[in-house]
Amino acid sequence: MAYEHLKDSLTRNNLWIYVLSTLEDGPASPGEIKRKVKARHNFSPAAITFYSVLYKLRKEGLVQRKSDEFRSAYDITAAGRAELSRAGELLERVRKSVARA
Repeated sequence: MAYEHLKDSLTRNNLWIYVLSTLEDGPASPGEIKRKVKARHNFSPAAITFYSVLYKLRKEGLVQRKSDEFRSAYDITAAGRAELSRAGELLERVRKSVARA
C-alpha cells in the first residue's frame, strides 16, 4: 500500500516531469508524448490528466506549441529545462536522504 502510494505520487501526480523529460529529445505531438511516457516509464496517464498537465505547462511557459495547427508539436522551453533540472536535483537529494549508508 505505501509503495503504491509513492509510485502514484512519483508518476501520475507528477506527470509534468515525464512530459518535460520526453520533450528534451525534441518536439513531439501530444499523442507522441503520451506514447513515449508509457513506453519509457511504464505508466499510461489518463487522457484528461495528460492534456490538463500539458495545458498547465504551456500556461507556465515551460512548453510551447510549434504552430497553431490542431495537432501541433510541443517543445520544451529554456524555463522548462531549468524546472526539470531543479526537479532532478530535488529527487536526487531525496534519494540520498533516504538511502542507507
